[in-house]
Amino acid sequence: MVPIRIKGRGISKGSAGGEVLLSEDPISFLGNVDPQTGKIVDPDHCLFGKKIGGKVLVFPHGKGSTVGSYVIYQLFKNGVAPVAMVNLECEPIVAVGAIISEIPLVDGLESNPFEMLKDGMNVNVDGKEGWLEIKD
Repeated sequence: MVPIRIKGRGISKGSAGGEVLLSEDPISFLGNVDPQTGKIVDPDHCLFGKKIGGKVLVFPHGKGSTVGSYVIYQLFKNGVAPVAMVNLECEPIVAVGAIISEIPLVDGLESNPFEMLKDGMNVNVDGKEGWLEIKD
């Protein structure tokens, strides 16, 4: 299959690839995610019990406390952070967390990622040039 590249807005520089993990729910990194394990711990969240580490985490946007930026950094320091993130519309908490953790992040894709992606698909994300590429 020829890769499909979807243009967006680069938020945090860098590039990475991996398996998609989709969340239709917004994520509050302070409260929804265990910074030691990278596991979603909120029983009301659609990803409850799943680990975000090593995944390309696709979610609408962040929510909650500004401490969430530092939780993302803690995930990075503990080796359990996503390799890249994609938002419908990024907000400052997730943007700062991604930037200080050097996690590639894009938002505002030309096509809705929730209509194009499925869990487990392989994608690349380039936060400098601002695109997502579907490999399979």
